[in-house]
Amino acid sequence: MNTFVFLLLETMAENKLTEALKKRILILDGAMGTMIQRYKLEEDDFRKGWFENHDKPLKGNNDLLVLTRPEIIKEIHAAYFDAGADIVETNTFSGTTIAQADYGLEDYVYDINFQGAKLAREVADEFTAKNPDKPRFVAGSIGPTNRTASISPDVNDPGFRNTNYDLLVEAYELQTKALIEGGCDILLVETVFDTLNAKAALFAIQNVYEKMNVSLPIMVSGTITDASGRTLTGQTTEAFLISIQHAPLLSVGLNCALGAEDMKPYLKIMAEESEFLVSAHPNAGLPNEFGAYDESPEMMAGYVEEFLKEGYLNIVGGCCGTTPDHIKAIAEVAKKYEPREILNFERI
Repeated sequence: MNTFVFLLLETMAENKLTEALKKRILILDGAMGTMIQRYKLEEDDFRKGWFENHDKPLKGNNDLLVLTRPEIIKEIHAAYFDAGADIVETNTFSGTTIAQADYGLEDYVYDINFQGAKLAREVADEFTAKNPDKPRFVAGSIGPTNRTASISPDVNDPGFRNTNYDLLVEAYELQTKALIEGGCDILLVETVFDTLNAKAALFAIQNVYEKMNVSLPIMVSGTITDASGRTLTGQTTEAFLISIQHAPLLSVGLNCALGAEDMKPYLKIMAEESEFLVSAHPNAGLPNEFGAYDESPEMMAGYVEEFLKEGYLNIVGGCCGTTPDHIKAIAEVAKKYEPREILNFERI
């Protein structure tokens, strides 16, 4: 795409996003993995047209479906837009060379992220064309990888690390470049359990912005892992916020690990102390003994409404266990409330 045209489209999308955020609470989509499970896919679905001769099992590597079963991913994006989502996330949560190394697919990371963004962009544009008064947006999903730079995976060797900051930056730069070139409006660094990993992602994003002369809004979403109110690497909500607030962020928030009811006290801290917009996409409760999520759409929407009554949020959606039905229920509730006020919106 011509650089001037790219920059023009980027500016137009960001302006529409900012205007929408000033007016109302925006709705993020729900779980991608939960929806993919409904298709009961087999090994061949993860190989089709791309990886028939690959020497490792690929079933469960959901990011590959943007290449091998793109029609499924587009159906899921469309289902969330139909349910009322303003923003859908790309199916690229594990789209780094670090995460894909487990499958021997490092060489396909650019393709995964570019095509993941392209598919979401196509569906978003279709829905925007149907209703220009409700523009739809694409957030490039950047996951934490399956490694941590802050703690050792070996209890007998506390000083050992299976990755480092420089390797993470390199991996995130490739992912970021592909997501931007595929057509994302926003970049979402999510499910942050190790803030050092997130810092590497933010540094990588800024590097790519400088090289490409672009600047998309950035969302960051951490995850509180248990009732202690801390991330996996031991940070409190306040510490997590302080660690990332140097970056030019659109929003900070929390997702995963907890259901909406348990997330409330930590979102309260975010809302009281953050100078950015605040987001939340909790799980549909906590997993049961079979690993499933039992919270109904109505139940979850009731818990989310407690956040909205208190004025905590600007963006809300769902994580593990959530479906278009959950997002529809949340969207209906969100219509009744004003977005969280932010004194210095022009800084965003």
